[in-house]
Amino acid sequence: MREIKEGAWFVADAHYPHHGDAFERLLDKLSADPSHTPQLFLMGDIFDLLFGYNRYILRFSQPAIEKLRRVSRLLPVFYVEGNHDFCLKPLFPDIHIFSYKEQPCYFRYGQKRVALAHGDRFDVPWGYRLYTAWLRRRVTLTLLRPWQRFIIDHRMRKLSQKRICRTYEGFDTKAARIVSFYRDADMIIEGHFHQGKKTGRYVSLPSLACQHAVGVARNGDIDFVPFEKLWDT
Repeated sequence: MREIKEGAWFVADAHYPHHGDAFERLLDKLSADPSHTPQLFLMGDIFDLLFGYNRYILRFSQPAIEKLRRVSRLLPVFYVEGNHDFCLKPLFPDIHIFSYKEQPCYFRYGQKRVALAHGDRFDVPWGYRLYTAWLRRRVTLTLLRPWQRFIIDHRMRKLSQKRICRTYEGFDTKAARIVSFYRDADMIIEGHFHQGKKTGRYVSLPSLACQHAVGVARNGDIDFVPFEKLWDT
């Protein structure tokens, strides 16, 4: 089983490029000195919209894509795909990528068995499961190419105006329902909800876009570290 190393970083929900430049700045720092962390875990929705098998979508995030490719050649990077970024294996050949179907993926952290997922795998409506299974396929993305400019431009405009930072009322109840699917994990780490909150063995990572923080593996737990203090860890 793969291992989470002490000091590993967990970055979730940066929603680049519409919600700040923190992700690019993080990549710049790691390019200059990859010893800041032994591993980088990207927990989905790092990009506001990015998928493979399409060249047009790349133009919106090209700077960060190139920087991430560079970092992935300097240290181990694990990418748990989200609902905004998927079918990424053709784009990042040096990154260990886990698709929606491959989630949760399991790692060992000390004596703990840790499950990693973006956060939209369990406790979701059947319609969402059907939609995401249809969309996150090479054949679907290929068939949509004749309308790619209209579809992508429209989605990027909508996403640039979307309000993504809010408190999830009743989140503890939601977390408990999700945890019920993880009977074989000592710790569950997910993003997606933009909360930055721990509930029992469930870790809801902070959003880089909203809480401006990153999860760091420390002493058998995940600490939430403000982005600007990350370089002091």
